[in-house]
Amino acid sequence: MSKIDKFRRKEKDGHNIWSSVSDLMSGLMIVFLFTSVIFMSKVIDENTNIKKQQETVENIVTTYEESKENIYEDLYNEFEADMNNWHMEIDEDGTIRFKEPEVFFSRGEAELKSQFKDILNSFFPRYIDVIYTNYKDKVTEIRIEGHTSSEWEEGGDTKTSYFKNMELSQDRTRNVLEYIMNMESLNEYEDWLINNITANGMSYSQRIYKNNVEDKEASRRVEFRVITNSEETIDDIIDNYKE
Repeated sequence: MSKIDKFRRKEKDGHNIWSSVSDLMSGLMIVFLFTSVIFMSKVIDENTNIKKQQETVENIVTTYEESKENIYEDLYNEFEADMNNWHMEIDEDGTIRFKEPEVFFSRGEAELKSQFKDILNSFFPRYIDVIYTNYKDKVTEIRIEGHTSSEWEEGGDTKTSYFKNMELSQDRTRNVLEYIMNMESLNEYEDWLINNITANGMSYSQRIYKNNVEDKEASRRVEFRVITNSEETIDDIIDNYKE
């Protein structure tokens, strides 16, 4: 083989090598571009999903706030004239609080006093009419809560005091529930109430403090709290995010 033929052979082999390398690089570039397209598509989808989730949360929060605000306004307008006489207040979330249970129960006792029965006779039919008429599809629970201070008989330890007060608060709320459920004027709401109203004894688990000191008078109270379906949805979203 002449030198010229050898040179042409080497040149041809070199060309083939670089051609193969070029083909390989082109192939890798196509793979890279394809991967990039898939990745960007996933990023766009994820961003779209995140945006949708954010919009969903914002809508739920807005609905929740509007519902609470409307419930508060309706209840306040209904009971404004009675609040002082009944020792009652309404929180902005719609919770109604009877602040002086000594007026409604004898100390350490669970039986309703006649004065509290008279109040409930006027209060609860109007209360349930506001809630049922305007919000029955948004309300999942009406929760009657009984709260106590941490006091109990002298000589009892903390755990004994807690459970004794738990028993007392449960008995009180159960008696309140039983009394209002037996009102003849509420017969039309009976099925709905059975599915949506509960009695909850809280003992002194949610005491009220002023200047870091328990306010024992304020801690002793009965509350009517409205739980809406927006709260359940928000709880579900929070749980999903935690997972």
